[in-house]
Amino acid sequence: MVPLPDRTDTMARPLLRRAPEDRIEVLAPDGSVRAPDLVPDLPPETLERMYRDMRFCRRFDERMISLQRQGRMGTYSSLAGQEGAQIGSTYALADGDVLSYQYREHGALVPRGMPWEYLLYWMGHEAGNARLADLDVLPLNITIGDHLPHAVGYAWAAKLDGDDKATVAHFGDGATSEGDFHEAMNFAGVFDTPSVFVCNNNGWAISIPRERQTMSETLAGKAAAYGFEGVQVDGMDPLAMYAVTKAARQKALDPDESEARPTLIEAVQYRYGAHTTADDPSMYRDDAEVEEWRQKDPIDRFERFLRDEGVLDDDRIAEMEEGIEASITDLIDRAEEYEADPSEMFEFAFAEPTPRLDEQRESLDRLREDHGDEALLADE
Repeated sequence: MVPLPDRTDTMARPLLRRAPEDRIEVLAPDGSVRAPDLVPDLPPETLERMYRDMRFCRRFDERMISLQRQGRMGTYSSLAGQEGAQIGSTYALADGDVLSYQYREHGALVPRGMPWEYLLYWMGHEAGNARLADLDVLPLNITIGDHLPHAVGYAWAAKLDGDDKATVAHFGDGATSEGDFHEAMNFAGVFDTPSVFVCNNNGWAISIPRERQTMSETLAGKAAAYGFEGVQVDGMDPLAMYAVTKAARQKALDPDESEARPTLIEAVQYRYGAHTTADDPSMYRDDAEVEEWRQKDPIDRFERFLRDEGVLDDDRIAEMEEGIEASITDLIDRAEEYEADPSEMFEFAFAEPTPRLDEQRESLDRLREDHGDEALLADE
């Protein structure tokens, strides 16, 4: 395999200077190599871990949806179909780089060792969000695009402090219609923050199709308005996502400050399932569209490539699946053993508690003391 260069002044810069509509692809849907010069020089064990993490994501997704249907978890956002973008981009980062994401990029946490506490967030406990800080991950964000100015601000602070770290912000195509997206892009362009924007264009912002979001030919092309480069990538190709994200990171941290610039990556992909478990996609798209995209499945594509390279075989995949199942079961078991304290709801409403909050906390404490926690479920 041909190594991906370590310097942005060789292949990386031309790679990012392609026209936004010139979509970058390394692997064809059948797993064959279309761009040999972009295949990263990664050891077989790293490629195998990438594949394992993608399979983990798919199975994790299935188990989380099952838990939600059983009433054991709250509303959940499916990632199926988007594993290539999430795993490929995160593997291209250094350990100290900061991740900021919306709510569907669960896979971005997997290479960093997804903690069992992450499930707590989806079970209604804020402790799950707090645990992400230990992984250099900013709190998960539900509001569309609101995290982008914060991610850029963090990147700017890192630059001012002289920290050699990039901030990678994930968001969906729907976020490009929000003011926060444009404010973040503008600030990043003016101050050359070490930012990499990853727009996960899965074709639908809930029920709104991509063509009703904007009249721009591509979402990557929006970067031109803010003075930096945008590139469109096959988001269902993990190797393409790896190559482009690595190049964008190198560019963001170029030691020549006059050359250091942000990048917008538009990862074109598809979500197979519903927007969330509260959504019914059959109301706005048909099965034929889903099946067409499944022919480009990121896991199948990567598996065929790795089999051809001699990295994977049936026995290794079977062993891998057994380990994945055990790992996910352990995450679920540990999360469901967690006993939350209802008083935690008052902890972070304000920096300092107000008299009204103190009254409410005292009222709750009296109720629990007199009747036990069972009283909290009396209305159900």
